[in-house]
Amino acid sequence: MATAHRTLTERDPQGEAEEPAVAEQFSLLLPVWAGDRADFLTEAFRSSVQDQTRRPDHVVIVRDGPVPAPLEAAIARLAAESPVPVDVLELDRNDGLGPALDAGLEACAHDVVARMDADDISLPHRFAVQLPIIESGVDLVGSGLQEFGDDPDEVVGLRTPPVDADDIAVRARFVDPFNHPTVVYRRDLVRAVGGYSDFALMEDYLLWAKMLVAGARVANVAEPLVKYRVGAGAYARRGGLGQLRAELAVQRRFRELGFTSRGQFARNVVVRGGYRLVPESLRRMAYRRVIATYRG
Repeated sequence: MATAHRTLTERDPQGEAEEPAVAEQFSLLLPVWAGDRADFLTEAFRSSVQDQTRRPDHVVIVRDGPVPAPLEAAIARLAAESPVPVDVLELDRNDGLGPALDAGLEACAHDVVARMDADDISLPHRFAVQLPIIESGVDLVGSGLQEFGDDPDEVVGLRTPPVDADDIAVRARFVDPFNHPTVVYRRDLVRAVGGYSDFALMEDYLLWAKMLVAGARVANVAEPLVKYRVGAGAYARRGGLGQLRAELAVQRRFRELGFTSRGQFARNVVVRGGYRLVPESLRRMAYRRVIATYRG
C-alpha cells in the first residue's frame, strides 16, 4: 500500500521557504496476549492514541491467541471508541511475540510503524518527537524510558539509550541499544531483513542487528517518551537456563551475520551468558550498571 502523507513547508529564520517537509501517516502496532490486563491495555491504548498531540493514523491490535473475556471486551471497546481506525488481528493460538508482530506488520496500513506494549504508557508528545526524526530519513528511532512499579508517577529507574548513530552501532555489539516498546521504524526495511522471526526472548535485538548490517539509519532520543511497567519478578525473568540458551543462540546468530567479531562473541558469551546465571540480586546490579544504561 502506498504511504499517505501530507506536505508542510518550513521556513528558515529569514523567512524564506525551505524544502517541503513530508509528514507521513503511521500505524501503531500493539500486541496483546492472555497474560495482559484489561485496565493496563486501556491505559496503554489511550495514552498512545487519544492522548497524543500527534495521533497515529491507524492502529493494529494483535490478539496473540485466546484471551480472557474481560480482555476481549476491552479490545472491542477500545476499537469501537477509537478516534482513528483500528484493525484487530485475531490469531488462533499464542505463538509468541515475534510471530505476532510479524503478522501485525502485514496488517499495518502505513510503512511507518510505531510499537507499543499493552502495559506501558506513552507520554503525550511521544510521536510529535519521534515522527519528524523518521521523516528526516531515519529508518529506526527509539527513546529513553522511565521505569515504574505500581504507580506511574513514582519513577524507579530511567533508562537512557545511546543517541549518536556511531555510538548505537558500537554499543549494539554488546547490548541491545534500543528500548523496544519505544521504537518507530520503517516496515519496508524490517520486512527486507526478514522481520522479527520466531526467535523467542531475543527477537527485537536480532532485528536491530539485521537492520544495522543492512545499513539502516538509526537514532535514539535520550528523553524518556514511554513509561515502562516493571512488575514483580522482572529481574528473575532475565535469568535462568532458558534465557541462557536464548543468549547463546542470538550470539551465534550475530557471528553468522558478521555482526560481531570472534573477540566480541567470546566476550558476550562470558559476560552476558554469565549474567543469566548469577543470583537475582547480582543480576539486578549488573543489568543497571552494565547491560542497560541507567541515569538518576
